[in-house]
Amino acid sequence: MSMTIAFLPGDGVGPEVLGEARRVLETAARVFKLQFQITEGDIGGVAIAKHGAPLPPATAELCRQSKAVLLGAVGDRKYDGLPASQKPERGLLDIRALLGNYANLRPVRVFDPLTDASTLRPETVRGVDLVFVRELLGGIYFGKPRSRDKERAVDTEVYTADEVRRVARIAFTLARKRRKRVTSVDKANVLETSILWRQTVEETARDFPDVALEHLYVDNCAMQLMLKPAHFDVILTNNMFGDILSDEAAVLAGSLGMLPSASIGGAVGLYEPVHGSAPDIAGTGQANPIGAIASAAMMLEYSFQMSEAAQRVYDAIEKALENGYRTRDIAAKLDPLPPSAALPLEGGEKPPPPPSRGRAAEGGRGSNAQTLLDTRQMGEIICKYIETPDAA
Repeated sequence: MSMTIAFLPGDGVGPEVLGEARRVLETAARVFKLQFQITEGDIGGVAIAKHGAPLPPATAELCRQSKAVLLGAVGDRKYDGLPASQKPERGLLDIRALLGNYANLRPVRVFDPLTDASTLRPETVRGVDLVFVRELLGGIYFGKPRSRDKERAVDTEVYTADEVRRVARIAFTLARKRRKRVTSVDKANVLETSILWRQTVEETARDFPDVALEHLYVDNCAMQLMLKPAHFDVILTNNMFGDILSDEAAVLAGSLGMLPSASIGGAVGLYEPVHGSAPDIAGTGQANPIGAIASAAMMLEYSFQMSEAAQRVYDAIEKALENGYRTRDIAAKLDPLPPSAALPLEGGEKPPPPPSRGRAAEGGRGSNAQTLLDTRQMGEIICKYIETPDAA
């Protein structure tokens, strides 16, 4: 199997978190005797600066020739004044269309050690394990006409039955492997596109009699995600609703930095953390790389069918959290670690041991003690658990 990967760090914290995802892939390659061919390309603001376009032809060709694309983040405030078609974010929309990936999978799992990281009560978020299946190539983000002048702006929501049907089949197929429930989200009391959406989803459901289907209006779904999130299994949405709701669901996991995504359906899969470029913390070492690392695990699972290697990465993430390792976004209130306590960035020194169990971190709600790590340190500890799953 060709294991060629287009590696697109992008803007802001993208290079930092994707660097740790790459290190995880290299660690998995050693453990499982794999060979990846990883080639770097430019996208977003960095591509505008170097090539004058958010998705240069060379990057587009690199992606076409690869088996999978691993992307960091796009977005740079200095380009905010450009027309929408020229902004860094356009590169992300264009690469999705280029690769033909019509289904975006965004899993949201609340790890037991992070039930106190959410702003919601632990008993509300405990046990949450859901996945959004978001239609990615239709709807208001791509519909035409699209225009704006000083007094009027137009965006157009367009869907065909075929576009709805193909993403619905992804959702139902995924639900069969999980808890066999699909929640389809629409606004069928107002929007014609949502009426078509609901009708088409119901027709598709007939091919999956073992999967339960329910419909929720988008506003009710937004509320139920906060009130009863553990109820959900697979949530099927259009492009815009999925964009908004999946970001809202980051509250459940404690941080956007925890959430990975996979865009599938085309010949080349696209994998990226859900978070943006976060320019305010770029270069500070505060970015959480877990979303990017989990995105690399999804790439192993979906593009390369390496379920054992993917599971080893997921398990390593969970073990790091169970042992109290945290980046700042998911930590209870802690004083910064002195340099002597930090995980070494290079060399052969041993990483710090897990914190002693049972001591509540200051400001936590009865949580175990925690060790605060920066971006690179979190990547290193996850690599350690990939190589040695039984390590302390």
